[in-house]
Amino acid sequence: MPDFASRRATFRRLHQSGCFAIPNPWDIGSARYLRSLGFKALATTSAGFAFSRGLADGAVSRDMMLTHIAEIVASVDLPVNADFEHGYADDPEAVAHNVSLCVKTGVAGLSIEDSTSNRDQPLYDLPRAVDRIRAARSAIDASGADVLLTARAECFLTGHADPLRESIRRLQAYSQAGADVLYAPGPTRREDIQAIVTATAPQPINVLLSSKAGLGVSDLAAIGVCRVSVGSGLNRAAWTGFIRAAKEIAEQGTTTAFEGITPHAELNNFFEEDYKKRP
Repeated sequence: MPDFASRRATFRRLHQSGCFAIPNPWDIGSARYLRSLGFKALATTSAGFAFSRGLADGAVSRDMMLTHIAEIVASVDLPVNADFEHGYADDPEAVAHNVSLCVKTGVAGLSIEDSTSNRDQPLYDLPRAVDRIRAARSAIDASGADVLLTARAECFLTGHADPLRESIRRLQAYSQAGADVLYAPGPTRREDIQAIVTATAPQPINVLLSSKAGLGVSDLAAIGVCRVSVGSGLNRAAWTGFIRAAKEIAEQGTTTAFEGITPHAELNNFFEEDYKKRP
């Protein structure tokens, strides 16, 4: 049986000092390859998985996502953080139930968003959002598993009029409600990220690494960020190569986009050797 307790203890230690990158695979192959590169932990991506299933982000059912999360957890001997979207429920009690199911997959951490997927009201009212985080915390505590709870403030991604101020207000409230890690995806300016880190200290902060920010992991570490993820970035990078090559074949009948791609033998040898190392 996998030693989930050891993975969870490792994940908690990673958040106690320094800064680490936590990339986001979308299937077993990408998870295994990221493991081979020496990353200390991995995180699922709701969007990356949805795209791989031919669905829009947010269209994956709870049970389908739980199966996917369990598959990623089982594929590597690393801590895995689950992108658990908004908990697949509105009511705090239902969020708690779903979080307990997610914990059973063996995750070392999971995140809960405060977005509603309702264009007319894209964010839960703060009291409701806090109750949802508190319910998730209670479910984790009741499980007896040392799973880290990440609370996400989606203000930047939902077009809030004052995303920085509102993100800080919400993250501070989520910290009081029992969140272990705080995350406001979207800011690209160094000063905004620094403001979030300062206002929520000493809580660990996750930042979404974006090419628009012009910041690397070392830059984010220097301003006090604890954890750096890439969301669906790796998946979209793969899609970019696929779309470019497919369009060239469809429109021009040529394959110049194949120049410089990873050889079949290299990937085949990697997975052949990797498979031999699995328990």
